Amino acid sequence: MTRSLTAMALALGLLSTPAQAFDLTAMTDAERQAFRDEVRSYLLENPDVIMEAIAVLEQRQADQQARGDADMVQLNAKDIFDDGHSWVGGNPDGDITLVEFIDYRCGYCRKAHDEVQSLVDTDGKIRLIMKEFPILGEESVAASRFAISVQQIAGADPYKRVHDRLIAFKGNMTEEALTRIATEEGLDAPAILARMNAPEVNAVIAANHSLAGRLQINGTPTFVLENSLLRGYLPLEAMTKLVADARLK
Repeated sequence: MTRSLTAMALALGLLSTPAQAFDLTAMTDAERQAFRDEVRSYLLENPDVIMEAIAVLEQRQADQQARGDADMVQLNAKDIFDDGHSWVGGNPDGDITLVEFIDYRCGYCRKAHDEVQSLVDTDGKIRLIMKEFPILGEESVAASRFAISVQQIAGADPYKRVHDRLIAFKGNMTEEALTRIATEEGLDAPAILARMNAPEVNAVIAANHSLAGRLQINGTPTFVLENSLLRGYLPLEAMTKLVADARLK
């Protein structure tokens, strides 16, 4: 067998050999070039292999991300699921807990609002927790301060009503607008506005931002579903499937 044919045979043999079973640096220049040529030829003739490899890599990365997220959730479980200051709705005794980090000026939070509510109402066994996470400017902060103040002064039910109004509100979050919302909901508007900058309100926002940082959350909406982090908007059908999958784990 000539040297070139020997190199070709070696290259063909290496294609079916595990990478760790040979040392490319021990090959001659001719053998290495023959190997490269065969690999290139094979990939050109079978381009689907590249897509398969990319799919495997993406799945491995997704699995690694999921494991990392699960570890972060476990380490921060108390602050996520039982912080003592976040609004809790849905079924308090539900078998599944869904946590949402929201910003009232976030378009995707607004899009997700009705679908999340539909999911919770239809399922009947989901414990829903809201985390005020204003990140989109001063009006976002004002809206969250207002909502937290309502909860601290008036309780859970008024908070939910105000939350629903704020997420659908299309104007500017001015003092006049917030006063009108509070008044229309039968709340003590002066007391609520006066508390918006109280240390107790500051503490909630600071705690939520700290938690988001530890969970590597930098956008809204972000959901925590049991031990999984779901970043970004998901349609109702996808959320329903994820809840069903979570029950099987």
